[in-house]
Amino acid sequence: MKKYAVIFSTILILFSSMNLHAGDSPFAKYAGEFLALGAGGRSLGMGGASAALATDVTAGYWNPAGLSHLNYPQFMLMHSRQFAGEVNYDFGSAAMPMGKNSSIGISIIRLGVDDIPETELRNPDFALGETYVDENGQLVRNTPIVSSLISNTDYAFMLTYSKRTSTTFSFGGNVKFINRSIGDNSAWGIGFDLGFWYNPTSKWIIGVNFQDLTSTVLAWDTGRTELITPSIRAGVTYPIQFSALGGQINPAIDFVFRFENRQETTLANLGGGSVEINTGWEYQYRDAFSLRVGLAQFGDNEIGQTGLGQFTTGFGLNFPKLKIDYAFLGHNDLGSTHRISARLTLQEPKFFRKK
Repeated sequence: MKKYAVIFSTILILFSSMNLHAGDSPFAKYAGEFLALGAGGRSLGMGGASAALATDVTAGYWNPAGLSHLNYPQFMLMHSRQFAGEVNYDFGSAAMPMGKNSSIGISIIRLGVDDIPETELRNPDFALGETYVDENGQLVRNTPIVSSLISNTDYAFMLTYSKRTSTTFSFGGNVKFINRSIGDNSAWGIGFDLGFWYNPTSKWIIGVNFQDLTSTVLAWDTGRTELITPSIRAGVTYPIQFSALGGQINPAIDFVFRFENRQETTLANLGGGSVEINTGWEYQYRDAFSLRVGLAQFGDNEIGQTGLGQFTTGFGLNFPKLKIDYAFLGHNDLGSTHRISARLTLQEPKFFRKK
């Protein structure tokens, strides 16, 4: 226990020193907001409370330490239509066990607004709205026309390694490469995550993920610089068996600590720091289906969540080796979000983790 306490204390000191003046940073905020959208239909249905709960292929996103609990290779594909279909959000991942206690994985995230019209004046020699005679001798008004279609896309590529040191403790890390682009301009950055998974009792599970541990700098080809500041996602879950109902209930809660001086756009703030809370509840009926509800708070920029957050719901269907999850998030101003994901497990003896 003393060893784990030293690890957590060292990381917390590192976070405090790097973010002491976060509110005065000259860099642009919210550069990594697209990374807060989550991964998998199960997670969104539970309001994004997955730091302690994710021990499948999505752990590379939620908490890399959870990936070490994988016993078979897994693959996932997810598609989400954000805000009445205006924004497309996709996630793909693959992971496999390595040896007795380790796992590796790769994840890809894409957030995109495609086919954005780019306009220009019919005749740049005249002012907007001015009339002139065109090449056909016709009197026309100088109005904008669509000259091309461009896209605004964000990509993240994550490489994950996780190791279980005992039956109660595991750790893991991510190396992630980030690319942002709009039109002909783009930016690149590299970041690191460090996660821990701890099971102090037979039921309680605690997960902590230190995201963008050393800060992630995005350098644009225009000379602009954006900074993704460190954040901490800490979660707790306590699975409860209900034999009378023939299943299990999984309550979960995540606390997300950010250091971007978000102030009134979060649930609570102190100086440059702020906290968001995501809660979720899942009922699993044997190995047949799941029902989920949650309360999500992801921030206020591209995500559109403010105050106490938004209600989420969803369900999952289990088939041999395949699980399908659907989630729904409503928003009064930005429209609804629908998310569906499919997870395939190569659950065969020849693929089982080597002992």
